[in-house]
Amino acid sequence: MESAALRPLCTLAAIFLSACQPREPASFNGYVEAEFVRVAAPLAGRLTALSAQRGSLIAAGAPLFVLEHEIETAAVSESQARVERSDAQARNLTHGQRRDELAAAQATLDAARAALVQSESDLKRGRDLATAGFTSGAALTATQARRNADAARVRQLEAQLRAARLGAREDEQTAAMADTAAARAALEQSRWRLAQKSVASPVAARVEDTLYRVGEWVNAGNPVVSLLEPGALKLRFFVPEPMLAQVQPGVVVQAECDGCGAPFRATVRRVASEAEFTPPVIYSKENRQRLLFLVEAWPAPQEAPRLRPGLPVQVRIPAP
Repeated sequence: MESAALRPLCTLAAIFLSACQPREPASFNGYVEAEFVRVAAPLAGRLTALSAQRGSLIAAGAPLFVLEHEIETAAVSESQARVERSDAQARNLTHGQRRDELAAAQATLDAARAALVQSESDLKRGRDLATAGFTSGAALTATQARRNADAARVRQLEAQLRAARLGAREDEQTAAMADTAAARAALEQSRWRLAQKSVASPVAARVEDTLYRVGEWVNAGNPVVSLLEPGALKLRFFVPEPMLAQVQPGVVVQAECDGCGAPFRATVRRVASEAEFTPPVIYSKENRQRLLFLVEAWPAPQEAPRLRPGLPVQVRIPAP
């Protein structure tokens, strides 16, 4: 009788003791995934050199590969010649005519001035003769006309000489400067295209894979080398809908894998906003476990060397 009476009490005690014991953390299977840096060239060409070797560690700025660039090299030379020609034309418009041309214009002006002096002397003598009655008025008029023509000729040559000493008009100089700027811009484009044919590593990383061999044609934008940075590994696993509250970003989980040593920690950074697998059933309380959400957690950089992409891992989420 006493034992029968004590049995309910023992059952309650066992329930309370089990409630006081710490709950085991939930465990989920997942895998390691890498975020590769796939390096490509924006231009197409045949692969002529491949410096990157699979598995090697390279520094940022180290050469990776080179595509054929004969056409781009010729384009740079052509653009450079266009710039030099445009510069020369622009400088020429800022100066007057050459020294010999100015000397010839000055000599023509001197001859015209001498002719004017002679015309003025003839006009003075003709006026004196006309006053004395030795020449007619028609002859005096002809002498006056010749003197006026010589004076106009002198003014014309003086204006031409002043213009010869000046440069081109301002509008012409502005147009020449614009041509020079356009030529320089074309040169920069040619140099950029040439630089894109020799590709260097953007980061310090390990060469995970090379996707082409020397001699093969590479289309524009196609990756040639795949790089893996030391901290570019993450854990991917799936949790059911009731566990979402326990795996919010910032939560630290524990993980372990075969052959990678002691368990390590990783920090949750992303939880998918939509279920990865949604069965075509009513969302009842019984089938919530069938809604799985992707979770991504990043291990510390010092843990990355012992992990490999695709490696299966077991992730434990701490109990609330």
